[in-house]
Amino acid sequence: MLKGHIHSIESLGTVDGPGLRYIIFTQGCLLRCLYCHNPDTWKINEPSRTATTDELVTEITPYLPYFQASNGGVTMSGGEPLLQMPFVTELFQKLHAHGIHTCIDTSLGCANDTDAFKKHFDQLLLHTDLLMVDIKHIDNEKHKHLTGKPNTHILKYIKYLAKKKQPIWIRHVLVPGLTDDPEDLRALGNFINQLGNVEKFELLPYHQLGVHKWQSLGIPYELNDVVPPTDEDVEAAYRYVDFKGVTPLTPIS
Repeated sequence: MLKGHIHSIESLGTVDGPGLRYIIFTQGCLLRCLYCHNPDTWKINEPSRTATTDELVTEITPYLPYFQASNGGVTMSGGEPLLQMPFVTELFQKLHAHGIHTCIDTSLGCANDTDAFKKHFDQLLLHTDLLMVDIKHIDNEKHKHLTGKPNTHILKYIKYLAKKKQPIWIRHVLVPGLTDDPEDLRALGNFINQLGNVEKFELLPYHQLGVHKWQSLGIPYELNDVVPPTDEDVEAAYRYVDFKGVTPLTPIS
């Protein structure tokens, strides 16, 4: 039985997938996003709680009535859950045995062309109902400035998910001066509109709620002078992206 490195847990979240969700934040991430609100998850494996898949299933199953009433389930977030794919696969397989919807919130930032990654990724997809994929930036050079890593493998694996018709949601953090250029937003829209498997697109307005974590960890925070976007800024960004599917602005019929 596999053990995973867990940073924290939110028992009934409402923003990380459909319905009410049990959210497991894993430890470890390869990206270093300038706006990250969980820099305490960066370090791989520690400090963290170690838990087996059976331990987590025991903790999760009492929430089944909430999942069933809201079409919710379990979301693996982070950090980057794909750094622990065998563990997540084993957990999701057991959750599916209980009829629980499974979701991964990922940047695909650790994706690579190795046979091992591809093998584990395909096995994980067999037990994954939904992926919420964060596209940090559509422009590769700007992505490297924003996260410290290129986006080439990220976009490649997003296309791979489209080829496999794997349901995904796309999310994009709107940071004034960094990710809100109209031409970049149009390019992002052109990319996601061609995929065919994107069930929802969402802009996440930049905020500074995690700055205190940077300060407590002694990490310099570069975006102190960045002001969060206004509602009007967000609405304009949605127009630039022009996603043809569902967004939070889509009227409920």
